[in-house]
Amino acid sequence: MPSPARPRSPSIHARDLERNAANFAPLSPLSFLERAAGTYPDRVAVIHGRKRFSWKETYARCRRLASALARRGVGPGDTVAVMAANTPEIYEASFGVPMLGAVLNTLNVRLDGATIAFCLDHGEATVLLADTEFANVVKVALAQVKRKILVVDIADSEAEAGGERLGETDYESFLAEGDPNFAWTMPADEWDAISLNYTSGTTGNPKGVVYHHRGAYLNALSNIVGWNMGHHPVYLWTLPMFHCNGWCYPWSLAAIGGTSVCLRRVSAANIYAAIAEHKVTHFCGAPIVLNSVVNATAAEKKPLPHTVQVMTAAAAPPAATLADMQQAGFNVTHVYGLTETYGPAVICSWHPEWDALPIEQQAKLKSRQGVRYHALEGLAVMDPDTMAPVPADGMTMGEVMFRGNIVMKGYLKNPKATAAAFKGGWFHSGDLGVRHPDGYIQLKDRSKDIIISGGENISSIEVEGTIAAHPAVLFAAVVAKPDAKWGETPCAFVELKPGKSAGVDEIIAFCRERMAKFKCPRHVVFGPLPKTSTGKIQKYKLREMAKEA
Repeated sequence: MPSPARPRSPSIHARDLERNAANFAPLSPLSFLERAAGTYPDRVAVIHGRKRFSWKETYARCRRLASALARRGVGPGDTVAVMAANTPEIYEASFGVPMLGAVLNTLNVRLDGATIAFCLDHGEATVLLADTEFANVVKVALAQVKRKILVVDIADSEAEAGGERLGETDYESFLAEGDPNFAWTMPADEWDAISLNYTSGTTGNPKGVVYHHRGAYLNALSNIVGWNMGHHPVYLWTLPMFHCNGWCYPWSLAAIGGTSVCLRRVSAANIYAAIAEHKVTHFCGAPIVLNSVVNATAAEKKPLPHTVQVMTAAAAPPAATLADMQQAGFNVTHVYGLTETYGPAVICSWHPEWDALPIEQQAKLKSRQGVRYHALEGLAVMDPDTMAPVPADGMTMGEVMFRGNIVMKGYLKNPKATAAAFKGGWFHSGDLGVRHPDGYIQLKDRSKDIIISGGENISSIEVEGTIAAHPAVLFAAVVAKPDAKWGETPCAFVELKPGKSAGVDEIIAFCRERMAKFKCPRHVVFGPLPKTSTGKIQKYKLREMAKEA
C-alpha cells in the first residue's frame, strides 16, 4: 500500500525569506546609463557630426533634461513627445524622460500633421521636443491639438538645413535650466510605463503601444546576447530611434558602453562614409537599407575595415539580397518582431555548421525568422480559432503568437483591442507562418495579405522573394487583385534598379520558371513603391492601385 501523504509545510527555502532592498530592485534600463558613466566616463558615447559626448557628459545631459522637465512641472505618468531625426537629443530623451517616471513618446517623423495631432492628444503629451526640420508638419499638428503643449525646438547645428522655430526655447537652452546632478530615482515598480509607441495606423487611427521598464531592460539585454555584441561596439543609427525606441538599442548600447554614431540622412553613400570614418561595427535597418547598400554605385562604396554586422527585420529580406550582402562583406542577422514586442523578439540564430553550406542555401536559411529571443518566454504558430499548435512540417500555416515579458502592457485607452490582441493568453501578431521541423518559424504573410486564388492560398512573401531574385529588380510587392473567375489573383508591383529594364512578360516568365503557375502574378505594374519611414512597403495603397491595374 502507498504510504500516507505527509502533511505539506512551507518549503525550508522560502521560510522567513522576504523581498527587501538588499535583494530586489525593479529592472530598468536607466541603470545601464548610470553604470556606463561610472565605468567608462571618458569613452565616447555619442557622435554627431563634429560633436562628441562622453558617457559622463551624456549622463549629465540626461540628468539636465530630467531636471529641466521637472522644473516645468513634468512628473510621473506625464508624457513627453519627441519629433526628431537620429540625433543626440532623441538619444538623451530615451533616458532623461523616464528618469522622472514620465513616459517617452517618440513620434514617426513621416506622419502627417493631423495624425501627429491625434498622437499628441491621445497620449496627453505635456511637452514636445521638436526638430526644426519637421516644423511644417509640427505647425499643422499644433494648430489642431486640444491641449496646451510646451514646445522645445531642437535646432541642430549639424543639420543640412533648419526650419521655423516654433518653441518657447531651444533644446540647449532648456538643458541649461537643468541640474547635471539631478537626483533622479529608479521606478518604484518595473511595470511602470517607460514609453509609448504608436503603430502606423494604415487602416485608421494609430494604436498606442505601452512599454514597461522591465520589458525595455530585458529586450535591451536580449539584443546584446542574440547579436553576440561585445563591449564597446560602434553602432550606426540607420534605424530610426522613433521606431520601437530604436528596437531598444539606445539602452543596449549603454549597457555595453557602445558608441552611437548619429545619421540624419540614411543613404548608401553616408553609410559607407560613416563605416570608413568611425569604423562602424554594427547597424540595423529594414531590407530597403540593405538594398541601397548592395546596389550602391562605385563612387559611393568604400572598402570595409572589417566585417560589419547588420541586423534586419520588417518583411523577410529576399534570399538574393542576403547573399549579396554577405558577398559584400556584411554579416546579416535576421530578426522579427512588432511594435507590440519592443521590436525584435525572434531571431534566426545561426548554427556554425551552416557556414559550410553554399551561400545561396545559407541565404535561404537566414531568410527564416527563427526562434524566440532570450527574453521571450513563448513563441508559437497556432490555429487562432482552436489555439492548437500547427504541425512542425514547414507547410501548415497558422498565426504567429508571443508570450512573455517583452510583450507590451497593452494599447493605451483601447481595452477592446487589448483584449482581442491577448485572447487565449497569447499576443496575436496577425502574421501567418509555419514552423519547420528544427523549430524555426518562417513568415508566409500577414493574415490580411494572404491571396486566395481559386481556393488555393498563395503567400505574397513567396512570390515577392521570387521576383526579387530577378537581376533587374530592386523591390517587389505582391497583393491580391479581385478576379471574376478566381476570386483574386496575384498582382505584382515592381521597382527596377537604376539603369535596368524588364518587361511584364519577362517578370511573369521568370516566375513561371521557378514556382507553380497558379502562384505567378497575372499583372505586373512598374514604378516606385510607396514605403513607410521604416522601409515597409505600404500594401494598403497597393491594394487600391491593384483594383485599377
